[in-house]
Amino acid sequence: MTAPDDTLAAAIARFIAGLTLDSLPPDVVEKARVCLLNGYGIALGGHGTSYAPVARAAALALHGEHSGGVTMLGDGRRTSVPGAALAGSALFHGRAQEDTCGAAHIGAVLIPLLTALVEAGDGPVERLLPALVAGYEAGGLLENAFSPLTTPAGLRASPLYGTLAAAAGAACLLGLPEERIAAALANAASFTGGILQSFDDGTDEWRYQVGVAAVNGLTAARLAAAGSISAPHAFEGRTGFVRAFARTGCDPVELAARLGRDWSIHRVTFKPYPVCAFNQTPVTAALALRGEVEGRAIRSVTVRMNPFETGYAGMDSNGPFASISGTLMSIPFCIALTLLRGVPTMETMTRYDDGAVNALVERVDLVPDEGVRRLCCAIEVVLEDGTALTRRQDMTTDDFALPWEAVSALVRRIGGETGVPADAYDRIERFARALPDAAIDDVLEAFGRLPDHPHQASVSLVKGVGNG
Repeated sequence: MTAPDDTLAAAIARFIAGLTLDSLPPDVVEKARVCLLNGYGIALGGHGTSYAPVARAAALALHGEHSGGVTMLGDGRRTSVPGAALAGSALFHGRAQEDTCGAAHIGAVLIPLLTALVEAGDGPVERLLPALVAGYEAGGLLENAFSPLTTPAGLRASPLYGTLAAAAGAACLLGLPEERIAAALANAASFTGGILQSFDDGTDEWRYQVGVAAVNGLTAARLAAAGSISAPHAFEGRTGFVRAFARTGCDPVELAARLGRDWSIHRVTFKPYPVCAFNQTPVTAALALRGEVEGRAIRSVTVRMNPFETGYAGMDSNGPFASISGTLMSIPFCIALTLLRGVPTMETMTRYDDGAVNALVERVDLVPDEGVRRLCCAIEVVLEDGTALTRRQDMTTDDFALPWEAVSALVRRIGGETGVPADAYDRIERFARALPDAAIDDVLEAFGRLPDHPHQASVSLVKGVGNG
């Protein structure tokens, strides 16, 4: 057995304990700011989705409403930090347009949790960016190494690795010492999980997994802060995280060497369309082909994609569809919709009785092809007159790693479609850009400006929170 100081949990904890805004590379800090802008911006544009109200009701049933609590974003009522995290994550995940780190939506786990902790005064706003980076790096390290094994087994990456990210981010924001950060990570390894079946069934559990992951990660950090005795070999042990979930071995030294060298936050991508991350490239290709089809009748469509993506739960579904949880995952649906109706929107993604789209879905042949890299696709459209139109769309994470200006334009476009006032985006941009000299009230007031905000009057300075 390796000594406790040489375990993976200890190595990640050392890395996290050394993170400060001054120690982080400027490009990492900038990417963290963009992640915040995207997270808050997408959540503002998701205010009309139906999942946050369910999570808010559950949060209030579990934790109650009290004036001394923290704000449920988009609602204004106040509850506990775990309750606000549970509700907030459902809002951030509502459009399914949140950021993606590999196969995990880490931002939808981290950002609502860290926001709630800062509002509560449990950590200074000056430590928000390092805590965000800590979460992306801890969760992203394990996701990159093991999601190719855990995802095909039916485990969803967002809660599985997001719980680890939440524990890391919370531990960093709370200012835990290195040994307690290791305990928080070990606790999170014991508390994590999450399956993919809801995508196959077209149901909504996945909408709430990110919030549960945030709560479990926070619980892991709080237990560590309280003195929990936690397994030092939680990751590489013979019955630890890696053996249990990935069914393989683990080289702690090799993994630890990636920290601070292969920054996971640079793998974070942003979604132009409200569909699954794996459907972003097929939609991009289908939009290009739509211009060539020019309204002519389509006989058949053949799509070639990497087996990791075609084998993901719900991706090969031909319907019938009764929820957006089914349509946004389905490669055949997203391609058929794009070819016939253009850019996918929340409105067209929920039009389940579009006969022409549903008929074309049945004529889309999805082919797993090892020769097609992840995030790439090849589409052939055969028209009724026999004309074949082809498109090979080769993309990488760099194509979706949008800079600040592009993310600002994206979230403001969505806000324009969903009635979000422009000054709400001004406030979240000011907050993300001003860190560490920022006021969390800018975020609270941005969400208080939503057109259907039921408790606008209660969103104001909370417990005197300003700069943390």
